[in-house]
Amino acid sequence: MAMQKLKTGFSINLGCAALTSLFEGEMEHRVPSAAAVLRESNLFEMAASAFTLLDCPDLDHLETIGFLKNTQLTAQETTSVTDLCLSWDLPVPTSTNHDWLFQELLSHAVLHRVRQRIKQIHKGLKETGIWPLVSNRPDVHPILFPREKNDELNSQTVIQNIHWPQPKSDSDEDDAVPLEKVKEASPKVLRDFMKFWVGWELLTTNLEVEVVTSTYPVALTCFLKLKFPSHYQTYEKFHQDLMMALSSISSGFGLV
Repeated sequence: MAMQKLKTGFSINLGCAALTSLFEGEMEHRVPSAAAVLRESNLFEMAASAFTLLDCPDLDHLETIGFLKNTQLTAQETTSVTDLCLSWDLPVPTSTNHDWLFQELLSHAVLHRVRQRIKQIHKGLKETGIWPLVSNRPDVHPILFPREKNDELNSQTVIQNIHWPQPKSDSDEDDAVPLEKVKEASPKVLRDFMKFWVGWELLTTNLEVEVVTSTYPVALTCFLKLKFPSHYQTYEKFHQDLMMALSSISSGFGLV
């Protein structure tokens, strides 16, 4: 839940929106928000290299800095880059400094305006004891901070990681889960499905399904177990209750 809030935002209104997001920018290239109210709130303490153009959250700056990737600049491009350089106290473009100036402008666009926020994140990581682990164990980075592109689920991989209940008799085979329906699920529904099931949206192995006597679907997140009621007569009713269960993930804990 903590990682989900850091990724999507907190349900607090600091004067700008219903959701307060700590990070902004394109997927896989998010940087701390430059909003002054967030800096003063110390939320970054709680959150706890080489750059690419996608790391720049400001689209206008991104376009202007991108001009330096061209071998020759037009008069208009030169004016745009020069104006940006002067506003940030950097040298103007010449025929020999495009590569260096590109990195300087990009570093300024990504880091300079959020330097205080990054210091707060650093402080928060140190205070929670995570910083020594992050510093000394680069192999744990993908586990602590999974990349967004890795959470793109598809139905087939989810199905392959589920241990389905075995029919108790030949007559029970008619009650098997209709897998063709599962394959219709969108990536967003699958992420919500995983969050309801295990508490996090990344795919987990050894998922277990159990058919029980109950009213609604129930998830035992710590045990990776999902309990489905046995009373369903139609897939439509089953789907309706499951979608209702998934709508509870922001406030519930694996239980409708």
